[in-house]
Amino acid sequence: MSVQTIRNVFSVETGYRLSDDQIVNHFPNHYELTRKDLMVKNIKRYRKELEKEGSPLAEKDENGKYIYLDFVPVTFMLPADYNLFVEEFRKNPSSTWIMKPCGKAQGKGIFLINKLSQIKKWSRDSKTSSFVSQSSKEAYVISLYINNPLLIGGKKFDLRLYVLVSTYRPLRCYMYKLGFCRFCTVKYTPSTSELDNMFVHLTNVAIQKHGDDYNHIHGGKWTVSNLRLYLESTRGKEVTNKLFDEIHWIIVQSLKAVAPVMNNDKHCFECYGYDIIIDDKLKPWLIEVNASPSLTSSTANDRILKYNLINDTLNIAVPNGEIPDCKWNKSPPKEVLGNYEVL
Repeated sequence: MSVQTIRNVFSVETGYRLSDDQIVNHFPNHYELTRKDLMVKNIKRYRKELEKEGSPLAEKDENGKYIYLDFVPVTFMLPADYNLFVEEFRKNPSSTWIMKPCGKAQGKGIFLINKLSQIKKWSRDSKTSSFVSQSSKEAYVISLYINNPLLIGGKKFDLRLYVLVSTYRPLRCYMYKLGFCRFCTVKYTPSTSELDNMFVHLTNVAIQKHGDDYNHIHGGKWTVSNLRLYLESTRGKEVTNKLFDEIHWIIVQSLKAVAPVMNNDKHCFECYGYDIIIDDKLKPWLIEVNASPSLTSSTANDRILKYNLINDTLNIAVPNGEIPDCKWNKSPPKEVLGNYEVL
């Protein structure tokens, strides 16, 4: 089901009630995790709660930075946080920032800025209300751009990882082992003259497939297992294992951050598309989470991967291909997990 259909199913106005033999593939308010602004808001709240509890997870260094929970780039909501953003921008005026509309996907509406004048021009051009105002036709997030990404062959890439959640309370989540890397088609440069070149900066297939250098055979993709082999040979096994442990940890923390606000309806499960960027120090950053990760295949390998993903997901949610049951085992035995592993 699409997210729009789910919204209608769970809408108070429709008065629709799911029966015990109906299960659906989204949680009613999945957007608490999958809308860029709400994800950041929930993670910030989660950090504060852990701090209040005196949890060692919320420990900070001498500069006031979270030691363990610093996995999302510094982010502000616009227009609401405009003044806070300006304050942060002025601390480091040579930095680059990336602007994204909160409710769009596939790289639509994204652009990079490195001057305050650019954001003021955007404000005028998009005919939004004054940044002092709280209202806007379209909310944006602005995040510190990771300008030191790990490069392979001189090109930037990100990771698309699939994560299945069967229940939020208690949290039961599974990582799909067959994720992949998405590469840009043009070599990376932090040069300000290339800020507008999305073939350098955005890894989305929806953008890269229009590039002159796009390869239709491999689709600019690498399997996660290939990435692992590459990193083990260039950086060593120990640091590679540490990197992947950190990625798993980030995913679990992001789910814990939204668990208290998620409507944990027993008829629901959800497969999310996590986008992670690794910087040149091998630190992973959570960029965003997608509610409806694309199941369209761009290559033959892609088709096999996505076929198996759907198959393995349904084998967990609808064991043995039987009639769906909302009382299904949310902690299934290992033998039915297929390519999923427990996080």
